[in-house]
Order: sequence, then structure tokens, then C-alpha cells
Amino acid sequence: MSQWSQMVKRFTSTYTSKSTPSKAHLHAPIPDATFPKGYLLNGIHAGIKKKPELLDLGVILSQRPASAAACFTRNAFQAAPVIVSQQILQDGGGRARGIVVNSGCANAVTGTQGMQDAWAMVRATDALLEEPPSGGLSETLVMSTGVIGQTLPIDKILAGIKSLPLARLGSNFAAWERAARAFMTTDTFPKLRARTFTIRGKEYRLAGMDKGAGMIHPDMGPPAPAGQLHATLLSCILTDASVSPRSLQSALTYAVDRSFNSISVDGDMSTNDTIVVLANGAAAEGEPEIDETTDKEAFDIFREELTSFAADLAQLVVRDGEGATKFVTVSVEGAKTYADAHKIASRISTSALVKTALFGEDANWGRILAATGSVPLSAPLDPKRVSVSFIPADGTAPLALLVNGEPEKVDEARASEIIGRDDLEIRVELGLGNENAKYWTCDFSYEYVKINGDYRT
Repeated sequence: MSQWSQMVKRFTSTYTSKSTPSKAHLHAPIPDATFPKGYLLNGIHAGIKKKPELLDLGVILSQRPASAAACFTRNAFQAAPVIVSQQILQDGGGRARGIVVNSGCANAVTGTQGMQDAWAMVRATDALLEEPPSGGLSETLVMSTGVIGQTLPIDKILAGIKSLPLARLGSNFAAWERAARAFMTTDTFPKLRARTFTIRGKEYRLAGMDKGAGMIHPDMGPPAPAGQLHATLLSCILTDASVSPRSLQSALTYAVDRSFNSISVDGDMSTNDTIVVLANGAAAEGEPEIDETTDKEAFDIFREELTSFAADLAQLVVRDGEGATKFVTVSVEGAKTYADAHKIASRISTSALVKTALFGEDANWGRILAATGSVPLSAPLDPKRVSVSFIPADGTAPLALLVNGEPEKVDEARASEIIGRDDLEIRVELGLGNENAKYWTCDFSYEYVKINGDYRT
């Protein structure tokens, strides 16, 4: 054990009463009929991780052509799989049929070898498709997560992909769960969700998985034009609705800004953050393709369903944040623009002083104001219009802390009761306009320091 680990262990030994709560209740079986039609999946142990019971390679295939959309990290050190996947989407005009993911190694900052390995994973997965692509195009998107700066054990990965012919892929809950487990690094449970929705009287399905517990503060955008490419969050969402590629990308970009780009565990943006959506139309026989130009009403319904679903998945990441003991919603209301509200919510959510106060269950609301006032906005902030309150998750009355710039006489016992619960909301009202934004975050605990102090050793 390192000297750092010994110090953290001694430091935390007297705080056993503040243990990380169990998160087992966040994962449960899902009825097979809820999953979208036309997809086959599996997850296996390929040998990237040392323990054979830990899955580290997942393959997802659509049995028919599909529209594809994605948002990628804007980190300057984009990992090889991010660059390769962007190229595939650009070359294929927003079409793809496969996704391959490995955990245990991020294939980031790995130079020429990393690019070669990412393309090798793509080609090997393309070969699994019932009708492999032709004409030099690829139809598989690739994702990797794990330690940065290490090359992939590519021989093991390619052997693992080749061991997954269509006969070994499935469409039931067990297959989806194994694929979700293959995404995991420091996650404590597989993050898997599914739901149904209706458009024009027709029922469709959405299902998706994501991973992430640390290095979480995504800032993702759509694929950039060629030559301008801008522990990790990875996600894939699959639907059996039929959506045009351009409208799928439009819906995803909107959804990501209000979900995955609105969460923070530790304020650190990964080199690998990626979210992919496939829409294969397997449940849309006889129905026109959803497109925002030709049928805005249908598109708006789909976009809202995707946004809500993405928010559910994103919140699972925060609830599983490394060492997290609290799930906190930060709501900023009354801003002049959505961007202003979003920036303030982000700043509060990433404040180490706010997050440590949350862990210590100290209602130090002055830290919230300090974070709020540090953000440059499109319109000057008027402190005399600002109000701050704690909102209990149980639906009982909010606790006002500041009203129109005037501090309230706070019931400290009530404040401690609210902040002592696993879930709570911090609400900030600016009094400048009608735009609102939410962010989801967690506290900083001693356990977070322990996990990240020993991440490689």
C-alpha cells in the first residue's frame, strides 16, 4: 500500500459513520418485451481486466440498416476511438449498424498505434454483420474506457470480437445486461434502462446503457467537420423507431445538452466521452421516417422522449459517482438565457466548497452564492433579485435561505435535516428572465479521494 493510501486510510478511519450508501437498488431486471426490436448484443471477458469474472468487451449489432448519431468529447486530447467514430459517421452519412466497446483501457494518447488498434476493432466487428459493408466504408462505431496512455491488448480484443458470431448474441435482458457490464470500470452496477413511447398511435421502444462514476463533467458535441475535430462517460441508446440521420443528430444534440452535458461528479472532462444513438426502424413498418422538416410534431415527441430518457441515464452516473453519498439537483431559474442558467448551475455543481459542505451536511449557503456570482453572464446579475432555497426530496415545504438578496433567519435544525438526506435540490432564482436549467451533481467524500489516489496502483 502506498504512503498516500496509508494516510487516507488513517484519515478516514474515524469517519465510518459516513459510508457510501448501497446502490444495488438502482439495477433491476427489465422485461424482454421492453427492449427495442432488431438488435443483438453480448458482453464477454476478453482478458483486458485481470479478473475473469469482469466483462470488458461488448458488441452491439443492428439486424438492419440504421440511422446513427453521436456526440463526442471536446477535450483537445481526443482518444483514438473518438476520432475514428467521427470519421465513420462522416463517411457513412450518419449510418451505422454496429458498436464495439472495451473497458479497462481508454486507448487515449496512444499515437499511431492507438489509431491502428481502433480501426482494427471496427473492421473485426464489421465482419460480424450479416451483410458486411462494402466499398471501403465501415458501419461500426468504437468506444473505449479505462486508463489513459496505455495501448490496448489488441490481440486479445480481436480474438474476443471474433468469438462473438451472431449465434452468440442475444436480445433478451441477460444479453443487454452483459453488454452493459462490459462498459463498466469503477461503476458499482450496470446502468441499463428501457421504456416504450408512442408516436402517431404506433408503439416504439428505447433502451440504453451508460457507464461513468469518475472523471465526469462531459462537454460533448456533434461530429465536427473533417479537419476540425474537437474514467469517462460512455453511452449508447437504441430505438426501433425510424428517424432520419439529420433529425436523429438534431434530437441527440438537444438531448445531450439537457442530460449528459448537465452532470458533474468531479469537474473533469474525459478524453473519451461519447454517446451514440442508433434508430433502425424495426417497429416502424409502413410508417414514414421521422424528420423535423417533414413532420415537426412527430419529431418533437421523439426529441422529448430521447431527452427524458437520456436524463434518466445521465442521473444514474451521478448516483454512482465515486464515493458519492448524496444526489443533488441544482436548479437555476429566472435567467435571461438558457446558456446563462446552465453556466451557473455548472459552476455550483463543480464547486469543491459546495460539494464538501454537502458531504459534511453543513448548510453553508454562502458558498452557493459565491459560485453563482463568479460566472460571467449575458446580463449583469443583480444581487438584490437573487433568492436561494433548499428543496426537500420528500415534497415538504422548501427552506428559504436568501430572498431577494436578504438573508433569512434559517432554522439550522431544518436545514441539517434536509441536507442530511440522500437526495435534495438547491434552487437559485435570479429574477432576470424566464430561462431555466438543471444540473445534477454529488458530494465530495473521503472515499472519492481514496478511489482516485489509488486508481492505477
